[in-house]
Amino acid sequence: MERNGSSGAPVIVLFRDDLRVSDNGALAAADDTGRPVVPLFILDEEGKDARPAGAASRWWLHHSLAALEQSLDKLGARLFLRQGPTEKIVVEALKATGAEAVFWNRRYSPAGIETDKALKVGLREQGIEAKSHDGFLLHEPSLVATQSGDFYKVFTPFYKRLSQDEVRDPIDPPKSLKGWKGRFHSDTLADFAFLPRHPDWSSGMAERWEPGEQGARSRLEAFLDDGLKGYADNRDIPGIEGTSGMSPYLAQGDISPFQIMAAFRRRHGRDAETFRKELCWREFSYHLLFNRPRLHKENFRPAFDAFEWRSAPAALKAWQRGRTGYPIVDAGMRELWQTGWMHNRVRMIAASFLIKDLLIDWRAGEEWFWDTLVDADAANNPASWQWVAGSGADAAPYFRIFNPVLQGEKFDPKGEYIRRYVPELARLPDRYIHRPWEAPSSVLDDCGLSLGKDYPAPMVDHAKARDLAMEIYRGTRED
Repeated sequence: MERNGSSGAPVIVLFRDDLRVSDNGALAAADDTGRPVVPLFILDEEGKDARPAGAASRWWLHHSLAALEQSLDKLGARLFLRQGPTEKIVVEALKATGAEAVFWNRRYSPAGIETDKALKVGLREQGIEAKSHDGFLLHEPSLVATQSGDFYKVFTPFYKRLSQDEVRDPIDPPKSLKGWKGRFHSDTLADFAFLPRHPDWSSGMAERWEPGEQGARSRLEAFLDDGLKGYADNRDIPGIEGTSGMSPYLAQGDISPFQIMAAFRRRHGRDAETFRKELCWREFSYHLLFNRPRLHKENFRPAFDAFEWRSAPAALKAWQRGRTGYPIVDAGMRELWQTGWMHNRVRMIAASFLIKDLLIDWRAGEEWFWDTLVDADAANNPASWQWVAGSGADAAPYFRIFNPVLQGEKFDPKGEYIRRYVPELARLPDRYIHRPWEAPSSVLDDCGLSLGKDYPAPMVDHAKARDLAMEIYRGTRED
């Protein structure tokens, strides 16, 4: 007997940014029909304004999909993999399976929204049931507005508004699925070629991360048990495990924000509240992206369109490689390359250095992070870069320019983080670890360190670079 509906035809469930079986509204709704389920992942990088995933995200995606395949197989359903235009592949799947319904969870990137809108219209015109469910945000950006009807451009009132809403409970995973047993062409993960080959630069990421739904659960449990206490302060210290590490799991949909919020329901105090705010910064970034779809390309504040950016390919490359001569910046850039992740405090320092010390366009940094971060995110990435640049919504004041030496001394006073990722400086005494150029020759000799050879001298004088940036910013900023 059908639990819901009169047709026994299969239901196609699209997977995209939701690579999990728990708290998956589309999958749960399909299971509730009692019909056969056809899980289908489509890699669509051809839509209007589509932004292909970066290399690090593709590595993560490979492993998340492998984990999802195993989870669905245990439930009794096979995951089909395809690459190409969404609407074309869905039509092929409908024809091959005889499905009369397509369910999915909503996406919030500009390309995803446009693709899914067109898909829903096309399916309904054909008499195919098309249903979308809430996706990877706690709120629907289209439903949140200020009292004047505009969208929020400042985080604090946005957070207060969001705090008024009840957050639904996570949806339990299906106990089993009625898998469809017919034939429909499926690509393989190897066909997607997500993994690096020659050279394979992913060993550091594999050592640090366990992609997939189980990895997300384990990471969250470990954070709640060992990392939440002291989080409000520890999250700024790069030399310790002071952050949650949940961002890549959220980026790929290995876990939902509803699951995380549920885990925090009985957690109170400054540490828990600080974490909730971090989660809501992600929501705020998507709120901005929804209303400014070209956030990764266009300044949120038009006054910055006239900013005098430098064209400096050699300086950009030195920054990317962690060869700026400023240890905290270089440690961050090397952590990024080795592990696919960078500590959040250091992200701000490294971004500020590129933008305000080197006067290189924030978009160049955003593109590098998009390619190298395992948690690269269509909204967080550009919103955060524009925040540092001063060109974004609720941005840092134009005169806020991070001093990489003082930041390092404050948040990594003993140089533990620097010694880990810039090993050529490991033997320097604490007093010189953030400013090796001030170390006497005798100290450098004792450490076997030759500045300019083993480690570069500072590529710019921060004080002079700051004054120049301030002068340019004063001429650009809005009144």
